[in-house]
Amino acid sequence: MADATRDRLELPLRVLYSLALYLLTPITVYHLIWRGFRQSAYFERWSERYASFGPQRDHRVLWVHAVSVGEVNAAIPLVDALLQRRPDLRLLVTTITPTGSARVRALWGDRVDHVYLPYDLPGAVGRFLHHFRPYAALIMETELWPNLLFGCRDYGVPAYVLNARLSARSLRGYQVLAPLVRRAVRTLRGVGAQSHSDARRFIALGAGPERVHETGNLKYDLALPPTVETFGRDCRARRAGRLAWIAASTHPDEEAAVLSIHRRLRGRWPDLLLMWAPRHPERFRAVYEQSTAAGFRTARRSDERWATPDSGVFVIDTLGELLNFYACADVAFVGGSLQAIGGHNLLEPAATGTPTTTGPHLHNFADISHRLAAAGALRIANDEAGVAEALDAMLADPALRASMADAGRALVESGRGALERTLALVGADLPAGQ
Repeated sequence: MADATRDRLELPLRVLYSLALYLLTPITVYHLIWRGFRQSAYFERWSERYASFGPQRDHRVLWVHAVSVGEVNAAIPLVDALLQRRPDLRLLVTTITPTGSARVRALWGDRVDHVYLPYDLPGAVGRFLHHFRPYAALIMETELWPNLLFGCRDYGVPAYVLNARLSARSLRGYQVLAPLVRRAVRTLRGVGAQSHSDARRFIALGAGPERVHETGNLKYDLALPPTVETFGRDCRARRAGRLAWIAASTHPDEEAAVLSIHRRLRGRWPDLLLMWAPRHPERFRAVYEQSTAAGFRTARRSDERWATPDSGVFVIDTLGELLNFYACADVAFVGGSLQAIGGHNLLEPAATGTPTTTGPHLHNFADISHRLAAAGALRIANDEAGVAEALDAMLADPALRASMADAGRALVESGRGALERTLALVGADLPAGQ
């Protein structure tokens, strides 16, 4: 009786949800325009966002969805492995943001197909699935759109959430649509969770316990390109012994703190260089202007290949180079953590051997941050002052930096293996190799 009740309720819940989305469709246009004034790429390719893709494709695809840059980076080991092991399959990688799109193109070029994922409207979802006819949907991390998941089920497309993470905060957020989301999550063929806590939360959200597997975090399996070490070595040689720290993936409300910390640190190291990589491209110009207004001689990666000897700040206003500049820095601060964003990828600086500090808001990376801190590779600060103190301590102590670097590399190495477990999870739904 309970199952029958759930079946009877699904359709009216989907209708109400879809009706609300259709009524809100004009707002999506305003949103694209608003974002476009900040990042011009949002004015482009609107047809893809409403699932107009031109002539029908003559081949099926294996579909990987990654929302933006962070998810694309997490998908690198998976996509690279599929390209290498299954050259007979055509891969489609979708994103939602232009920065994610640019990252896909920079990484794989024409080796994969790429479009924006359309909005979660029933008609758009249906046109997308009919056009590309995916063998399977491999959704990265936490993209749980009800119509998309129901559509995959209705079109016979097995759907997986891979490298799956779900914070306690996100779980609470889904409670607003709990009856609908529960039914949508129940359609998943499998969930490859990053940790035991993530697995438990997906089960609490509605995923079948028998379909949830702890596969680990794919970010541990990221192979550093050989060019990263070369870049870091060259960058350090150009600095000629000058200390440098990087503020990476910062958000607008953290920018004043970055400048304040840099000014404080330069009181002890007058020639200290700040390499600054804002999270979003629309902030590139803003942080350059703020740095200049604060009195720092500021250079930009797009203008000059390297910081000049008299530069106090070097703004990294390019995409896809963060690993290189982590390898270049003596110490790092990872943003999205001094405000309630939830943090950003802490494994990248660990992999490059860069001692790191971060703020307290780490709910999106709770497991990784705990492991790194316990290993001695990360210092978690409570606030701006704590971040400054942690950076000061690391800059002042080469032995501490060396031990933190070794601990970070060792932890990344010990965490590998998620890629093979993930491939094993989805393997049954991939077509036989040719």
